[in-house]
Amino acid sequence: MKTLCAFLLLALPGAAAVTGTVVNGTTGRPQAGATVVLNSLGPDGVTPVGEAKSDALGRFTIDHQVDGPGLIRTSFGGIAFFRMLPPGAPSTGIVLDVYESSKQPGAARVSKHMLFFEPSPPGQLAIQDTFIFTNPGKTVWNDPGKGELRFYLPASAGGKAQANATAPGGMPIPAELVKTSSADIMAVDFAIKPGETRIDVTYTVPYTLGDLYEGKVVTRDDNTYLIAPRGVALSGDGLTDLGADPRTQAHLFGLGADAYKIALTVEEPDNGPPVEAIPPRIYGHAPLILGLALAILAVGFARLYGRSSRFPAPAKEAHERGRR
Repeated sequence: MKTLCAFLLLALPGAAAVTGTVVNGTTGRPQAGATVVLNSLGPDGVTPVGEAKSDALGRFTIDHQVDGPGLIRTSFGGIAFFRMLPPGAPSTGIVLDVYESSKQPGAARVSKHMLFFEPSPPGQLAIQDTFIFTNPGKTVWNDPGKGELRFYLPASAGGKAQANATAPGGMPIPAELVKTSSADIMAVDFAIKPGETRIDVTYTVPYTLGDLYEGKVVTRDDNTYLIAPRGVALSGDGLTDLGADPRTQAHLFGLGADAYKIALTVEEPDNGPPVEAIPPRIYGHAPLILGLALAILAVGFARLYGRSSRFPAPAKEAHERGRR
């Protein structure tokens, strides 16, 4: 009986182990020397519970498991790569991809750029500047100190802005802001990995409804859109009206230039009292903003490039495609 108990105790760590292989996605070969950390996700946040180094064949073993959701963090070349481990998911034979890095963007580009304008009393305008990076290559664009994304920050913002970034398969985390040689241009330092990366920049400027607000686009964007929430009218020269989203009634405009001058006013409905411009704070609605924009991008492409003058699919289907 004692022998059986001892055998079972010895077998437990192996049964509870998280195992796998680290693969260098740039070279296609197993990667040695990568640090793999297993974290548990709970009410207290992210807690490390085990760590290992990949061997010469890229293999690793962590003699621990998490009861609930887990997060695997793999560090290689000064860059962290993340992999969610849902409850009940296999914990053995996991393949973790890492990539070499370069200070050059390579194939990485801003495929979608969305500016959401939200009048916010008293006399303020909250702006969310959302960038969707697409990196179809096999290297990470990482330029520490200089940053990978540059964005326009008007002087009226007082140099104050917040940035959050979401790496492919990751969760939103704060991103570092970096000053540039231009007073009205800031940079975000966040590695752009293969796949899709989202960066949200938010700031507030003084604004009176009806006045002109001027801005510019300093990135090389494939598609730039200006968005106004329900109850707020946005007008300006050089904009392509792409219509309102049927669900949220937010209005989308295409921008084909690298600068814009717009005016925001409160719309008055046909019936009932005027709409008061006190929408929910922009900072708590980032998923809504992105979902809205992606849901009607198909319309934008159709009207901007003349492929079609109608929705290529119902709004719900377009929305689901955009979330993929």
